[in-house]
Amino acid sequence: MAGMSRSVLVVDDDVAFRKLAVRTLRSWGHAVIGEAGTVAEALERSSQLRPDTVLVDIGLPDGDGFDLAHQLVVLPWQPRVVLISSDSDATNHGAAERVGAAGFVPKDEVLDPGLRSLLAAR
Repeated sequence: MAGMSRSVLVVDDDVAFRKLAVRTLRSWGHAVIGEAGTVAEALERSSQLRPDTVLVDIGLPDGDGFDLAHQLVVLPWQPRVVLISSDSDATNHGAAERVGAAGFVPKDEVLDPGLRSLLAAR
């Protein structure tokens, strides 16, 4: 893949945060191809859009981001999943790895290089 530009689906029920994430990802050169606010929407959009990366909030109104991550990483095209949360609990890192996610980033660090490097790695 030329460069490190990714097609990203942003999944979060907080619209303001989604907008911030979309702006940030685009400023880094990624193509944000969709947004979702629930587990159901995320699964539907993923099937339609086939993003290579999905940014997933842990707490969604209709379910759990860890469960969603687990469902996403087994899709045929194996999207890279990065979990996010406003709760920066250290146990989230291990839980993210257990469900096959690429990593976990607290929401207050989304603008920082940690997320950027998680997206760039492969």
